[in-house]
Amino acid sequence: MTVGLDRERLKRVEQLSNDDFEQLVGEALDSIPDSLATAMNNVVVLVEDEPSTDDPDLLGVYDGTPLTERDGWWDAGALPDRITIFQGPLERMCTSPQQLRAEIAITVVHEVAHHFGISDDHLHELGWG
Repeated sequence: MTVGLDRERLKRVEQLSNDDFEQLVGEALDSIPDSLATAMNNVVVLVEDEPSTDDPDLLGVYDGTPLTERDGWWDAGALPDRITIFQGPLERMCTSPQQLRAEIAITVVHEVAHHFGISDDHLHELGWG
């Protein structure tokens, strides 16, 4: 018998290197249809270890002005919108590498949808909530 064995941790996916995790985020971005990917405007996708909010379970966040709310002058000199994907919460919630890959893809699609002005409510209706 092992003392101090964290059985919950054994059920979860092992922590990936930052490079490996970023590669999975890149694969999720690559899976977005070309017609949508080329329509993305002035947005950067970042990976951080943990959210800096009071919600330690936050998987991702979109910070910016959705395309549906921009006028013709909006992007002249504007800083890019940010989509941030949080590695720690995603790894903690997953029990297999396959589940982690799927959850990263869902999170990326969810945040990209916000860039296009799709609300959380509508995403839930579409099954992406």
